Amino acid sequence: MEQKNESSFTGFILLGFSDRLQLEPVLFVVLLIFYIFTLLGNTTIIALSYLDPRLHTPMYFFLSNLSFLDMCYTTSIVPQLLFNLSRADKSISFGGCVVQMYISLALGCTECILLGVMAFDRYAAVCRPLHYTVIMHPRLCALMASASWITGFVNSLLQTVLIFLLPRCGRNKLDHFFCEIPPFLKLACVDTTMNVYVTFFGSVIILLTPVSLIMFSYGQIVRAVLRIKSAAGQRKAFGTCGSHLTVVSLFFGTAIYVYFQPSNSDSQDQDKFMSLFYTVIIPMTNPLIYTLRNRDVKGAMKKMLWKNFYSG
Repeated sequence: MEQKNESSFTGFILLGFSDRLQLEPVLFVVLLIFYIFTLLGNTTIIALSYLDPRLHTPMYFFLSNLSFLDMCYTTSIVPQLLFNLSRADKSISFGGCVVQMYISLALGCTECILLGVMAFDRYAAVCRPLHYTVIMHPRLCALMASASWITGFVNSLLQTVLIFLLPRCGRNKLDHFFCEIPPFLKLACVDTTMNVYVTFFGSVIILLTPVSLIMFSYGQIVRAVLRIKSAAGQRKAFGTCGSHLTVVSLFFGTAIYVYFQPSNSDSQDQDKFMSLFYTVIIPMTNPLIYTLRNRDVKGAMKKMLWKNFYSG
């Protein structure tokens, strides 16, 4: 690895997977493929939701927000990671690290809240079908989506400022592949108890509040579905929620594991791969989950392909 002039270099060294050099070329190829599929899959969801009138519903409005968010989230991390995997120099500028932490944390927080909002949408669709269009008015949908984005970015601003105010006494080697809060706290040369409490409190609000809303929504959904006497009606009701519940389980399961487990050096490599899962794998699989388990999306895709085939 290139040696930086300690007196002039003010950025950080992202150690990432530099202790496993033989793994870096494989990771580069795999992550590049995943990144391309993430962009293609989420762009497809957004395009279908915009172009097909049948998908002009609250559910697909929120799904379009989620797809756009996933593209931005992955883009805030993967290009820098690919750049570092392709060279010996693993550095990132101070400003680049600040921006990466702020954007990735903001988008991660926004996704947590947005998934909670999407659970409420499914609750209204299954438990209040006759009042669904009144409850999920376009203005309310826009308000809830905007609130998700604003809350995520405001929380990230607070967390990022507090982290970068910590003195590091010249330490600049971050044992991670991107600028994230848990490994960043280990660079501080002062007591970080207050920062840990603030991060924990923020995580509780951003992670557990949506999880509570999701659990309540799906508890009510299960009760409503069990009242449906026909098996076909039950399958249809559960089918509208299956995709969202799968995405929720994958995203919140890994995020809660990373942010709430006790910190120790033995789990650092495991943390990196878990972080890869929720920053790279999940954004790629979301479009697949919603496409494979959703008749409306599959129908819109077939319609679009046939239209292009005949017009060509």
